[in-house]
Amino acid sequence: MKTSVLELANLIQGFRLSCQTEGKSPNTTEWYTSFLERFSRFLEQSGLPTRVDRVDRNCVRRFILYLKQEARAPRTGRPLSAATIQGYVRTLKAFFAWLEREEYITSNLMAKIPVPKAETKVVATFSEEQIQGLLGLCLSSNGSRMRNMVILLLLLDCGLRVSELVGIELDDVCLSEGMLKIRKAKGGKERYVPVGSVAQKALWKYIHTSRPEPISTHITGLLLNDKGQPLTRNGVQQMLRRYGRRAGITGTRCSPHTFRHTFAKNYLLNGGDIFSLQQILGHSSLSSVRLYLSLFAVDIKKQHELFSPVDNLARSSGSLIYRSLRQQG
Repeated sequence: MKTSVLELANLIQGFRLSCQTEGKSPNTTEWYTSFLERFSRFLEQSGLPTRVDRVDRNCVRRFILYLKQEARAPRTGRPLSAATIQGYVRTLKAFFAWLEREEYITSNLMAKIPVPKAETKVVATFSEEQIQGLLGLCLSSNGSRMRNMVILLLLLDCGLRVSELVGIELDDVCLSEGMLKIRKAKGGKERYVPVGSVAQKALWKYIHTSRPEPISTHITGLLLNDKGQPLTRNGVQQMLRRYGRRAGITGTRCSPHTFRHTFAKNYLLNGGDIFSLQQILGHSSLSSVRLYLSLFAVDIKKQHELFSPVDNLARSSGSLIYRSLRQQG
């Protein structure tokens, strides 16, 4: 095998092509590629080998240490979060596993390198007052207020990722069944997501009275901008940031992902189970959904205080239970 073939720069492109042919989403593919290119630059700038058959565990450990102590996020210039560092290590694991499968290397050096642990942080979600404030801005807006109302309601009622939201086609909206077909889901796995009656009414009104005329017959997306073009992820994110500022929301990031967390929290607090939540959110395993249970443990405890079966039974049956407890004591 030619030595040039074993250079990281070449194999990263091969891995990228493999990701594309295996059906990984464009976002995941770009994420993998950018992380691996940063790894390659680090090795080169540090005078370390860049041929995969010469990269060893020491090279990887030095890179992880660099990520923890020196690396900065490109946009903000802030230190990398523990979750981002985990993403780098998982990317390297996926890449070296691919190298071994493709027989570019004889053994996977990442197999025994663990993913760094990260603290589980409580995710800030929207309060009811903040949600009401955001919805109120839609009612007072001009032009795109019905579309923006639909965006807020779908994010809050379905827990969609922003890429899934902007990927919805008109034919994916099944109002008679109260369902949305999500085509552009993470991992390329289509799924159906239920929609509540209020969001259904808003969808019907938007589609039949407010949706702009597309600039082309080839445009079949649900959400369009005022020029009749498909709404983009960036367009949704900018709109939410603008609404967040106008609503005076502080301490909580006004983003599609915050809506996703808010949906998960309220779904559980309102009595939903983690198995159906897993299906709605489109998670491949329960581990991600169980995280919500720990993140919102305080809220669930408060909910239990209100709806505890035994406490409510005691209140409804007078002091019978309490008398029984005293007698047992």
